[in-house]
Amino acid sequence: MEIEKFTELLDLKKTPVAIAWSTKKPENIKRGEKSRFCEKIDKVLEGEIFYSTSEDEECFGGGKYTGMKDPKKFPKEIRSGEFLVKLGVHKSVQAVQKSWYKNIAIEYGIFSYILFAPLNKAKFKPDVVIVICNATQAMKLLHASEYDGISTAKGAGASPICSAMAALPYLTGKIVYGFADIGSRKHMKNLDDKDVMVAIPYSQVERIIQNLEEMKDKPIFVG
Repeated sequence: MEIEKFTELLDLKKTPVAIAWSTKKPENIKRGEKSRFCEKIDKVLEGEIFYSTSEDEECFGGGKYTGMKDPKKFPKEIRSGEFLVKLGVHKSVQAVQKSWYKNIAIEYGIFSYILFAPLNKAKFKPDVVIVICNATQAMKLLHASEYDGISTAKGAGASPICSAMAALPYLTGKIVYGFADIGSRKHMKNLDDKDVMVAIPYSQVERIIQNLEEMKDKPIFVG
């Protein structure tokens, strides 16, 4: 697979981020520092390659949605969502619960490690690729996903990226697009105001590259 071609066809300025879940400890990859899931994505944008464990996840949401932490063991204020009301993220606990209802999470206890790397440097097979780009690039990417009539994409809404851009594409096989969330916008220093995110199951990347290659010479995409 020509990963460099993927970046070239979309004229991406930021490297796509490769993520994989693993039951076995990765070899020849360093363990990352403690941080939030969204901050881990930020580190990959700076070129870092590493793996993470449950002990390395500092965000309750990041731990819950990526399957690294057992939400049943969270303090009551966290489980209820009351802490988000205090922060001003939602108006009430009910609003938090309604928001969480649609968020998807990987089951706790299956995986022990998550691997992170720039896509062009990944020595492992990714499960999900996160593309950070501008709106025009995202449009072309989403169009390429539907060009051959095979795939449709799903909007993330205000869901946290640990659910929408990681767990959701992993568990459903769907391409997911969105504008990140209030938490990742706050903690990711390499996420610009104009950036959007598109998460792609790795199994679809090769097909999308082929579609982008074919699309680039079509009249509607020229110029």
